Amino acid sequence: MHLQALARSIVFKFTTNFASLPSNAKGLQKRLPNGLGKTPALGWNSWNQAGCNAATAEVALRTAKAFVDLGLKDVGYTYVNIDDCWSTMSRNSAGELVPDPAKFPQGMKAVADQIHDMGLKFGLYGDAGIKTCAGYPGSEGHEEQDAKQLAEWGIDYWKHDNCFTPCNGPVVQTCPNPAGNTKTWYVKMRDALEKSGSPIFYSLCNWGRDEVWTWGAEVGNSWRMSVDNWGGWEDVVRIASSAAPIANYSAPGGFNDLDMMIVGNGKLTAAEERTHFGIWAIAKSPIILGTDVTRMSDELLKVVKNKGLIEINQDSLGKAATTFQPSGAAAPVNGQLYPYWAGPLSDGVVVALVAPSGAQTYSVNFSDVPGLGSGTFSWTELYSGRTGSGTSVSEDLGQHDIAVFKVTKE
Repeated sequence: MHLQALARSIVFKFTTNFASLPSNAKGLQKRLPNGLGKTPALGWNSWNQAGCNAATAEVALRTAKAFVDLGLKDVGYTYVNIDDCWSTMSRNSAGELVPDPAKFPQGMKAVADQIHDMGLKFGLYGDAGIKTCAGYPGSEGHEEQDAKQLAEWGIDYWKHDNCFTPCNGPVVQTCPNPAGNTKTWYVKMRDALEKSGSPIFYSLCNWGRDEVWTWGAEVGNSWRMSVDNWGGWEDVVRIASSAAPIANYSAPGGFNDLDMMIVGNGKLTAAEERTHFGIWAIAKSPIILGTDVTRMSDELLKVVKNKGLIEINQDSLGKAATTFQPSGAAAPVNGQLYPYWAGPLSDGVVVALVAPSGAQTYSVNFSDVPGLGSGTFSWTELYSGRTGSGTSVSEDLGQHDIAVFKVTKE
């Protein structure tokens, strides 16, 4: 569920070398042992499409069918997730969550079964507080009961939001002064899901509070590292610039979640959509579409089905790209999108060049790229398909556009 929360200013130290990132060795050893999230989740969420109006069985099943018909399933999109507003406004006499009969006339298990029959997985949304962000029943005090019910329905993915949680003051939708650390209530649902006996992907949505990236891996399979992505290009810039310094916390089993996509919703230019998708892919964020996939243009379908970018996102090494500073280049600035990104792959290195302001030609010597060094390398630009080799690479970029190169030793 997206909400209007105030972003807190967090100043990060940018790095120029993979090896200089925080070691986090202890954190990387303590991954949530549920066998899920070995690579970032790929799928769709209802909220950015139409808010509460998209929280229906009809929309979920139509989206699942489109995954199959449009080839999204073939390139790895798996999760069809319904966000807030799917339940009735109160629990039943047994204290159970009740699917809204007008939105889910066959119940929730029937929808899950139909989506499973298509070879896909089905996810739902809940909240750690007394209410969801839209005012529906939250899971506080009902964690084990809700987790058991999710397992009975066959739910594969659970997004756990942070509204109406304990607060020093009135319990409100977005508490400015939480009563305690958010980790305490996210652990409760982790333990409940584990007791359910069913493997359920656990998506933490605490908006980056309490430096969730430092403990999220032992609690969930992904964790939102910022407030919401829904306003436009400014949100893409804000989130991407904040993700770079914490890239090392992502690894198989748990990943920084840069939030669901806003491509296809009329808020970005075509170049900005390529950059949005490209950075989310190389940063190893879950890629959760947030638009009506049945109405995506052919141009946008090519972006979200880009096989090379999805393979980088799903690379088994699971290491996220971050910024690096080439010789002679200005240093990164907190809150601004930096032009130079790179990250290791199981079979090479990904290098991305971004034009954060006006049109410009960007070049980088491979000797400046962490993980490469001197020598001649082969490369493929993943949006255009262009190939080449040499000791450097360059690209003429329009405003806010990106080029993403897969680089391998020649």
